[in-house]
Amino acid sequence: MLSTTAIKNSLLTVLLSCMLLPALSQTRFLSTGKIEFEKKTNMHKWVEDNSWTRELKDRLPPYRVQYYDLMFDSAQTYYKMGREVADDKWKNFWGSSTGEEDVVMHNLLAMQSTAYKQVFEKKFLVQDSALNIEWRITDETRTIAGFDCRKAVGKFFDSLYVVAFYTDQIAVPGGPELYNGLPGMILGLAFPRYYITWFATKVELIEPKMNELKIPSGKTTKVNRKELMDQVRKVFEWGTEEERQRGFWNTVL
Repeated sequence: MLSTTAIKNSLLTVLLSCMLLPALSQTRFLSTGKIEFEKKTNMHKWVEDNSWTRELKDRLPPYRVQYYDLMFDSAQTYYKMGREVADDKWKNFWGSSTGEEDVVMHNLLAMQSTAYKQVFEKKFLVQDSALNIEWRITDETRTIAGFDCRKAVGKFFDSLYVVAFYTDQIAVPGGPELYNGLPGMILGLAFPRYYITWFATKVELIEPKMNELKIPSGKTTKVNRKELMDQVRKVFEWGTEEERQRGFWNTVL
């Protein structure tokens, strides 16, 4: 027969368990799933200000909105265009990457990336190491798509900076486009210099069949990242220096 003390201890254990279980159930740690990202580009700031573009800005909305899907597991990520925006008025604007078939795959174990990119009429298969970004993690936090995220500032190519928010509740060091390398999934990203942001709108708890996700077939030019950059520079020879830079980085990254 249990003593009074033993009964009290058992009741206390049950009570503590009831208190702790809801808290534990709210903490999600994922290594596989699907993320939808909303990419927003401030086109009114993206284009130069002159008499022709002022007329254009009067007719078109400030932001171009696009949606992308990121499938992931613990070994790789696969990023591609998602649902279509019904009334994308900026879609065929010069300097906007057409890239509807663009795909970025990351092998997280080998730290290698493979990207299929369409630059106007030409298609490239870009194979290289993962983009090298120097990250500085801060104490600032925010919630994105229901996940607790921490801010980090990244520097790459000597003078380009991005601001990211990542969550260690998704234990995969990936993110949208080529951005990677943090101790968790990037759910929010801003490229202030070129007025572009990516933010997760939802995270689906699914197990994507990663072995069935492929690079689009067809004739491509195989290049590494530097060779792609050399090719794209030849394309963006119009406009001001700032316009050329915006079009260039929006295409190669």
